[in-house]
Amino acid sequence: MAFDSINPATGELLATFPAWDTTELERALAQVAGATPDWAARPLEQRCTLMHKAAEVLRDRRDELATLITLEMGKLFTEAQAEVEKCALACDHYADNGPRYLADEQISSDAGKSYVAHQPLGTVLAVMPWNFPFWQVFRFAAPTLVAGNTGVLKHASNVPRCALAIEQVFHEAGFPEGTFRTLMIPASRVKVVIEDPRIHAVTLTGSEPAGRQVAATAGAALKKSVLELGGSDPFIILEDCNLEETVRQAVASRFLNAGQSCIAAKRFIVVEPVATAFLEKFKTAVESLLPGDPMESATTLGPMARNDLRDELHQQVSDSIEQGAVAVTGCAPLKGKGAFYQPSILDQVAPGVRAYDEELFGPVATVIRASNEDVAMKIANGSRFGLGGSIWTADTMRGERLARELQSGCCFVNGMVKSDPRLPFGGIKASGYGRELSWQGMHEFVNTKTIWVK
Repeated sequence: MAFDSINPATGELLATFPAWDTTELERALAQVAGATPDWAARPLEQRCTLMHKAAEVLRDRRDELATLITLEMGKLFTEAQAEVEKCALACDHYADNGPRYLADEQISSDAGKSYVAHQPLGTVLAVMPWNFPFWQVFRFAAPTLVAGNTGVLKHASNVPRCALAIEQVFHEAGFPEGTFRTLMIPASRVKVVIEDPRIHAVTLTGSEPAGRQVAATAGAALKKSVLELGGSDPFIILEDCNLEETVRQAVASRFLNAGQSCIAAKRFIVVEPVATAFLEKFKTAVESLLPGDPMESATTLGPMARNDLRDELHQQVSDSIEQGAVAVTGCAPLKGKGAFYQPSILDQVAPGVRAYDEELFGPVATVIRASNEDVAMKIANGSRFGLGGSIWTADTMRGERLARELQSGCCFVNGMVKSDPRLPFGGIKASGYGRELSWQGMHEFVNTKTIWVK
């Protein structure tokens, strides 16, 4: 087997990398296992200094790495630049705040002295997706490495150059050999790696089926796991919203990264008093998006990451239209080279329609009409997913009340859902469990140890 790096904007084969055999995998795991005790014993201050250096490497190489992201998975170059910058921000955040997040917690008890210490678990395996090929990795790696764990990465098969470049970033920053390794293995080998006694925990960002498989394997091996899976985030539009700003944010929230984001707005749940006005303005804005070369500054919509993903999306759209949804605009692949799909809107989406129940991972917006606020919230909470969501209203107290009612890992009022190193991130229900980012994300992969002294 080999991993092909293909430019989704042109279909050009950029590079091919052979998959590792058993010997190469064993060599890498042995190297990481050998590095793990020394890295855990290294003073926290030194680990933080190296993480600051990783941030410097990312910023120094920003445009080079952003170009790599764009060529390998199709993200707009400006979005790729922002992704690299965000990775550097996460590195700095954990380098700055790691000592506070990992500090012993003094607790009064019947002991002369009692406290909770936060110690590394060992080696954490990360199984990561292609849609944010750097950010998804660094939001795991920065807290994990600062905490004193080592890390191994099994990246998506269509971004092998990104996977190798990330390992090189840590190498250039001066991290000891074996502290972080990229494993060039197919998905079929993940189970073996999870079961290996040198792996102590696993984190996955990806599809619901992949999450179930990883969770089952980790559970059978009695290893900690964190899962960030799919989402069908509601974008709830109430009658008192600022319509112009809501439309602007709706376009950004749905079509960023060509709609290929777990926390992109997927379901636009709009109350009837403002539904027609919203749809008219939304249609105009969506039709102004310009698909094209993602390296060009004028382009505002890049290709999807692969042709098979585009075909799968189009099947969902076609089935939804047959089931009663109304095609407002787009709803078809673009002709010519590349995995491009028209920026699209489906209206009148109702229960029993694929676009109502499934996650559409691409540049298609689903509009669901609700008679009032209560119905809108029932629709929002009726999904099996629970990653994020947003509420749009001029009454922030109303928005905050509804945010507490939304069944999700996060809810933004009058703001686009996003991840932030300062705030915990993750989902509930079929969107997974556990948290990334902030101190909660760091504590997922530490031994929270009670120490009691009389």
